[in-house]
Amino acid sequence: MPLIPEEPQIHESAQGPRATPASSRTAPTPRPVPGPRPAAPSRPGRPGPARPAPPAQRTPRESAGSPTPGPNAPATPSTSAAQPQIQLIPASVEGALDAAEEAVDLLLDTGRAPGEVLVITTGDPHPWAAHELSFGEAAYWAQHDAGDDVFYADAAALDRAAARPVVVVALNGGVDETAATALPIALGRAGALLVVCGDPQRINSLLGAGV
Repeated sequence: MPLIPEEPQIHESAQGPRATPASSRTAPTPRPVPGPRPAAPSRPGRPGPARPAPPAQRTPRESAGSPTPGPNAPATPSTSAAQPQIQLIPASVEGALDAAEEAVDLLLDTGRAPGEVLVITTGDPHPWAAHELSFGEAAYWAQHDAGDDVFYADAAALDRAAARPVVVVALNGGVDETAATALPIALGRAGALLVVCGDPQRINSLLGAGV
């Protein structure tokens, strides 16, 4: 018996409704792509131009040790609730201060308030500290007591500095005795996080334990 001629036509028409013309499809609305962040404004009292915002390509927090917690980040379980986290940022003596500045930028970018951060230098003072000290120690320490901005201090004055949630130490020079004394005090001043910028082997030796 000859095949019914309508069968191939039925087979082809069965696939027809599945093919929807491209013109009838509704194109998805493109999602806006955020642009680069504007430059961070200069913090009060700091001389010089405003620093640019931190680049988008940051070193993953996992590779830098403990993550940089935000103001509402849950506490990381540890053997001692009072023991702050220690984060090491490898840097040369010449680059330690720049590394500390980048760490401060990242902390502020991730939600830390400026008044929560204390920066300690073991070598030359930070330019902001040198500038503010030119107006006298009373005005300089008044800004520390106000607690509304990042405060920069020399390691020799660390015993006068009050505790803050985050302490950043830049090993930008000075003798080992100064750093060896400053690091334990800085650890005691840090409520949640101690960031140390310098040579890893030197830091481990000074702290007496691996970071």
